[in-house]
Amino acid sequence: MALHTIKKSKPEPATAGIESKHTTVGSVFVSNYPPYSVWGDKDVPAVRQALAAPPRPDAPLGLYMHIPFCRKRCKFCYFRVYTDKNSSEIDVYLNALAKEVALYSTQPAIANRPLKFIYFGGGTPSYISVKHLKTLVERVKSVMPWDAAEEVAFECEPGTLTQKKLEAIKSIGVTRLSLGVENLNDEILAENGRAHLTKEVYRIAPWIKALDFAQVNIDLISGMIGETWESWRETVEKTVALDPDSITVYQLELPFNTVYSKDILGGDSLPVADWKLKREWHQYANEQFAAAGYRRASAYTVVKEQEPPQQFVYRDAVWQGSDMLGTGVASFSHLSGVHFQNAPSWGDYLAHLEEEELPVSRALMPTEEERLTREMLLQLKLGEIRPSYFKAKFGADILTQFANAYEKLRDDGMVTFSSQSDEIRLTQRGLLQVDALLPTFYAPEYQNTRYT
Repeated sequence: MALHTIKKSKPEPATAGIESKHTTVGSVFVSNYPPYSVWGDKDVPAVRQALAAPPRPDAPLGLYMHIPFCRKRCKFCYFRVYTDKNSSEIDVYLNALAKEVALYSTQPAIANRPLKFIYFGGGTPSYISVKHLKTLVERVKSVMPWDAAEEVAFECEPGTLTQKKLEAIKSIGVTRLSLGVENLNDEILAENGRAHLTKEVYRIAPWIKALDFAQVNIDLISGMIGETWESWRETVEKTVALDPDSITVYQLELPFNTVYSKDILGGDSLPVADWKLKREWHQYANEQFAAAGYRRASAYTVVKEQEPPQQFVYRDAVWQGSDMLGTGVASFSHLSGVHFQNAPSWGDYLAHLEEEELPVSRALMPTEEERLTREMLLQLKLGEIRPSYFKAKFGADILTQFANAYEKLRDDGMVTFSSQSDEIRLTQRGLLQVDALLPTFYAPEYQNTRYT
């Protein structure tokens, strides 16, 4: 089996991913451009200016709420989460979160705009109590109603769910329930620091089915520590039997601030599948899902073949440059072309809101070319893009502007395109390593920049 032992070594830059063999410490998954590491306080005044100005014409608006609490910290987790907060501390945080939304609701760029999507992310949104959830939603909806929203997504950890809590989640209007299952082998879950057991997935399944959510998604991770071909086949088979509406498969990466990464950088060794094996597992899963009646919706996600087709409003809106308010500690926002992040620490975040101030800590005002590049990179994760979209929106011919990058990827067998067809399509090889390909398009000043 293609496992290798990771030892402390020099981290690879963002551009080192194409057909790379070993899993090294450093971010791989691309969720924005330019890289977060180049954001700073210089452009924070641009956030205030954007908020004080009218919104962009026809720009949809979404709301992301970060619920940063978990029962345990997974050893591969790189998000801002807390496992040591009691009920009263959670109450303080949720009060601050509701206050932040209320502050935004009075800004000229936000006031009276309808919400296209709402996303409860974490952490573990399903960790908080029913009382906390209902109170938060009541306060937020009083200043930003979402009854007409196209999608309300909610992330869950199976072991935190009860029938009563699921009923409460459905009652607040959630349309997309996403379960962080990750694997269906208890030994692998335990090794990787997951809090739940597989029996909890099966315990909640009948309740979820009875509540008839519009979309139920299951997340899996290819290449968790301890994975084997036998265990992965079993997880894939059991996932198909659970019959979710969509399945999302990520490949294990090791960003800098995970437990595993810190152990490695501290000198410990770690047996982990290399990228080739993780992609083989991912490809096997895709083949089994296709045989079970699922079709590809992006490089990561498959959906049931059904009518009407499943929608991914949050994903598509963000990848097409929509406005999104990221609320909560360390959350990221995009408004009128400006990127910005909230204070990344618990104390700083709460202190700003105690002073009735928005907790913005760093920002970036991208150029028009950088906004074009961002949308192109993110939309490539869908597996195909149309140059005409970018011509209409940005007045740019991406096959000319990024000719060298596209020709390199075509020569490497990662994409196909022609000047006669309005389509750039990733090959199967390209899809399985799309995040490693995207830095090919980075501007020279970002080529060897740390991503986060």
